[in-house]
Amino acid sequence: MKKYSEQIQRFGRSLLLPIGVMAPVGLLLGLSAAFTQSYMIDLLPFLGNPTVKLIFTSIRQISDLIFGNIPIMFAMGVAYGMAKRDKGIAVFSSVMAYLILLITMKIWLSASGQLITEGNIAVGGQAMVLGMQTLNVNVLGGIIAGLVAAWASDKFYNLELPIAFAFFSGKKSVPLISMGVTIVIGLILPFFWQYFIAFCSSLSGLLLHKILGPVLSGFVNRMMIPFGLHHVWNAMLRFTEAGGTYVINGQTYIGYLDAMNEILFNLGPESEYWALMPELTRFGAQNQMVRTMFVFPAIGLAMYKTAYPENKALAKSLILTSVLTAALGNVTEPLEFTFLFIAPALYVIYALIGTLGSLALYFMGTAVGYIRGTVFDFVIFGVMMKNSHWINIVIVGVISFFIYYFLFKWWIVKFDVKTPGREDEPSADNVLIREKRYDEIAKIVIEALGGPSNIGTVDNCITRLRIDINDNKKIDKDLLKKSGCAGIFFPTTKHIHIVFGPLVEFVRNAVDDELGRHA
Repeated sequence: MKKYSEQIQRFGRSLLLPIGVMAPVGLLLGLSAAFTQSYMIDLLPFLGNPTVKLIFTSIRQISDLIFGNIPIMFAMGVAYGMAKRDKGIAVFSSVMAYLILLITMKIWLSASGQLITEGNIAVGGQAMVLGMQTLNVNVLGGIIAGLVAAWASDKFYNLELPIAFAFFSGKKSVPLISMGVTIVIGLILPFFWQYFIAFCSSLSGLLLHKILGPVLSGFVNRMMIPFGLHHVWNAMLRFTEAGGTYVINGQTYIGYLDAMNEILFNLGPESEYWALMPELTRFGAQNQMVRTMFVFPAIGLAMYKTAYPENKALAKSLILTSVLTAALGNVTEPLEFTFLFIAPALYVIYALIGTLGSLALYFMGTAVGYIRGTVFDFVIFGVMMKNSHWINIVIVGVISFFIYYFLFKWWIVKFDVKTPGREDEPSADNVLIREKRYDEIAKIVIEALGGPSNIGTVDNCITRLRIDINDNKKIDKDLLKKSGCAGIFFPTTKHIHIVFGPLVEFVRNAVDDELGRHA
């Protein structure tokens, strides 16, 4: 059980690397996307200046490139975080595995005649990824590739083959084995995927129910975030009968988005058809606005308040950036992923409570479009739009803020959830750490652990060194305490945790360098 818990924590930590990249890039994406919209240029004419427009367009294109390849970031991040042996070959193998996974699923779709050639491919769970049409497994595909690569790296990094195949032994075998495993996964995954997509489509009758609709659509949307399938779900509501069929001025609109566009941009708030807006917006951005503008700040504040005192500064930058990324760019994964995998029960509760807010907005007659939940959309399509009843979002949002804040604060402390800033006890204020004498610390650590020959894999999380050892009887705890560490723990007989606080990464680098000199 302890080993399983250690693996879950390791997996959660492995997600922090891609999340750390997503947060600031998402912030840039949100700002650049907002400042290049026609309605924003009409509001702030200087944004239409060719030079200014070029700058924001360029930033948006760069940011789009990063976000268009998020699965690769997760593949590399998971491989790096989960691998205990050669992390470099694990990262390399994860990229190869991800590419093979994509092309294998494409081949399966083509061979089975299920490659969509007409209409919206997103509705069928497919997407263009790296120039190929394949299943839209999104982040899940990257995580699968990363886990496979980490497993292959640890298990086969020292594989010996017959002389005739000796060239492919050891580390060279890792990417080949990773690719082989993902071929098998790529052939199996689409078989189940098609039934999953069909199941989602079959829910259309329930989705149009006045009570079950907002509850089910909101909850399923959040549950699909870990798998990247929320895009499929959203597309189904926007463009198929699952989102309803509406007749406006004698014309039939399938899905809520086209009907919303007609009313919002052509007929306007004075139209008799504006009464349809609450029916349409219950699937749209107003629910996300509560989440990004009120719920996320509440969760972020709870995380910050529960962080250990000396870790607060370190945690604040990640939390604040993640909250702003959601409010400005409608990118929610950076914050959600900080607790999704390490506290899944809390995530489910978070999703369930959110559905109550969606239900409240619907029955209050809220009519705020559009499809993104940013603060910009709230102002443009809510505050500046007549008869939108945007104040309902504020009312539900404020109530949600307090509910989520106290829930998360209690849950994190009660169950010791390792959210940012709570990874370990903070490091003691000592001379070696304060003066950043990492080389001296590294020499003490290595000597105290019984020398280089007694040390296996060296890793670190947010605040502690995690080291595999051969013989724990050789460890000199008194000497180890002189390194300035704040604590020593033994999760297993051959694995030690040494707490150094937020500067642990620099200690780990110094330990690696010192071990390299003895290699």
